[in-house]
Amino acid sequence: MEDVNVPFSEVHHLIIEKVGNVPVKKGDFQSLPTHVQSWLAQMIQLCAPHDVYICDGSDEEGETLTKTLVEIGQISPLKKYENCYICRTDPRDVARVESKTFLITKDKYESVAHSREGVSGVLGLWKSADDMKKEIDARFPGCMSGRTLYVIPFSMGPIGSPLSKIGVEITDSAYVVLSMRVMTRVSSAIWKHLRHGEEFVRGLHSVGVPLPAANPIVNNWPCNPEKTMITHFPDSRKIMSFGSGYGGNSLLGKKCFALRIAGRIANDEGWLAEHMLIMSVTNPQGQEKFIAAAFPSACGKTNLAMLTPTIPGYKIQCVGDDIAWMRFDKETGEL
Repeated sequence: MEDVNVPFSEVHHLIIEKVGNVPVKKGDFQSLPTHVQSWLAQMIQLCAPHDVYICDGSDEEGETLTKTLVEIGQISPLKKYENCYICRTDPRDVARVESKTFLITKDKYESVAHSREGVSGVLGLWKSADDMKKEIDARFPGCMSGRTLYVIPFSMGPIGSPLSKIGVEITDSAYVVLSMRVMTRVSSAIWKHLRHGEEFVRGLHSVGVPLPAANPIVNNWPCNPEKTMITHFPDSRKIMSFGSGYGGNSLLGKKCFALRIAGRIANDEGWLAEHMLIMSVTNPQGQEKFIAAAFPSACGKTNLAMLTPTIPGYKIQCVGDDIAWMRFDKETGEL
């Protein structure tokens, strides 16, 4: 019998990983540390996203997400500056909201100062765990419907350093992913430091606008100002933020983690996490002096830390303009 060329079709099999019924669009869920998988599965069930995207911090990932945000009109490239973009937000979502920022502790006075009956302090707001559960139940179930749930592994400080702390943020905002890549160290290398059940700070963020959106979205910036809430659980190292895309409310590595949660961690471990700048001033003779300065918000920390000297021969370096983690030598007391 002669050989005859017979047309045929190649058959390919594509396996799509799922968490429950939710497909994993990027990343390997099964390779994550078990205690991370457990927490993520709970949050995925709660928020009901369309799919899951596990970030790896790569340049390719950054380029892909940037392209996506440009295509949907959330950011626009600046013509005169390379790799710079402008983002126009909803005018209702442009600042941190202290009046909607809460601390949840068993003892109220672990979170706020003692005051007279009926008098509320300005340094913090406290809610009981039971009251906060009602607020959470009114916001988070199904909040990511129609959206991608991004998993961001990040380190506050060099990855692997004994002075650094690890966090994982869940968000439904690609803008938050890009910004966290700037503000923290986002990398898949984080996972190997959680292989043996090590603790990490858990952050959940949602813009609070499931799709299809019930109301018009202003400037392609989804937010839900009426229900905005940022809440912290210092004892369990958890953060939950809803309704805002503004950096101070959505980039959970900054004020939420580095100041509020880290303040409790620092208290437990014997160091300080403070709302302070650190800078150095070098005089013309080469003598360098470091300064730590505590100013409230909007009082000039960034302006001072980033000064450009006008006196010849002086040099100023900014170590940090907003939050300082300070550890002291137990023998000498030196920072």
